[in-house]
Amino acid sequence: MTVPIPDSADAPQGLAVAVQTPVPPTVLCVDDEPNILASLRRALRTPDLCILTAGSGAEGLAMLRETPIDVVISDMRMPGMDGALFLEQVQDAWPDTIRILLTGHADMSAAVAAVNRGRIHRYFNKPWDESELRAAVHQGLERVALQRDKDRLEALTQQQNLALRALNEHLEERVQERTQELAQANRKLKSSFLTSIKVFSNVLELRGGRLGGHGRRVAAGARSIAQAMGLDEAEKQDLFVAALLHDIGHIGLPDAMLAKPVARMEPEELAQYQQHPVLGEQLLMPLDDLHGVAAIIHEHHERYDGLGYPDRKAGIEISRSARILAVADAFDELQDGHLGGAMPNEEEAQILLRQGRGTQFDPEVVDVFLQIRLSEHRQAPASGAAVPMATGELAPGMVLAADFLSPQGVLLLVAGHVLTEPLIRRIRQFEIRTGQPIRLQIRIDPLHS
Repeated sequence: MTVPIPDSADAPQGLAVAVQTPVPPTVLCVDDEPNILASLRRALRTPDLCILTAGSGAEGLAMLRETPIDVVISDMRMPGMDGALFLEQVQDAWPDTIRILLTGHADMSAAVAAVNRGRIHRYFNKPWDESELRAAVHQGLERVALQRDKDRLEALTQQQNLALRALNEHLEERVQERTQELAQANRKLKSSFLTSIKVFSNVLELRGGRLGGHGRRVAAGARSIAQAMGLDEAEKQDLFVAALLHDIGHIGLPDAMLAKPVARMEPEELAQYQQHPVLGEQLLMPLDDLHGVAAIIHEHHERYDGLGYPDRKAGIEISRSARILAVADAFDELQDGHLGGAMPNEEEAQILLRQGRGTQFDPEVVDVFLQIRLSEHRQAPASGAAVPMATGELAPGMVLAADFLSPQGVLLLVAGHVLTEPLIRRIRQFEIRTGQPIRLQIRIDPLHS
């Protein structure tokens, strides 16, 4: 219902503003006798109730079609359509409307028929008790209000259930998408972490000059042994990082000492040098995620026969990862001359490793490592795994087969990195700045070469 609001300071001149006002409950009284209708209107008149009247059942049905009615009060005896038939049609078309019948004492059988056919809520004998009639009407109105609240809540519940069902249908898909996103982010974080470790390892090795790339070669060898010996992923990860950083304790040693082969160090220098595993462990202790790495670094110079340092552990007292790292580290240091000054070739270094089997090194680790080297040599001639390429030959999607180092030995890109167009442009710009030609080792798929 809308009513016009007079002009005000907030409304333009002559504009009627529509305001919603509550619609009062409506009662329809149906009787062919005007005096009965007047009596009903007087009995039910209240400020919060709208009373409508109709002189016949047909007129009452017409009003029901035009106006929402909450309660219908109908006389039983009416010409044309009696109260029983009228209320039956009300029940069929407007089942939520409360139906009350008025009847005389002589119409009891008709009242029973109205109860059965029209399913009325109450009936009153004439003359009626006004207080009881008013109470019945208000009870009916309360019932209508409760039914409307119930319908509203059921509709809201159904709507929420549909929304919840739709949410549940997509929940598993969303969880899978989110899981994939987290897995991808974790892979990126892990890759970035390992790249940072490799760069840091390369920076450490710049002090030693000739030892450039030592950490990466040791890490590759240790990883191959760990894979062959069946270490789990967590062990392999810690071992790989420990191999990259195993000489981090060199930070605390003088440059002149690092330039010497271990065999030529003075006793005082050797004693100081042998503390670098302890110093390396101490440097990593503040990092919670690298405690396992720190423990491996602490033990990587222990010997299988108990004559190593810093704690003279022997056999399986030394962690398996440290025993693996010891073999990979010694093999590379034998060839670069760091241990004895001489620089044996790979075959001679393998002979020296075999001589240390069971004394300096774990026999099983030595056997596995030598078998790996033998297998790699047998496969190498037919592998064709990488070819050198100039910067002008590079294309997006190519994969590095080896680390890309600057002329000073600084790690710029790690093996396995996928080249992109912007990255290739930066490599070419770097080549122009340095004035030195660059050739990268690019992985070639034999099936598509």
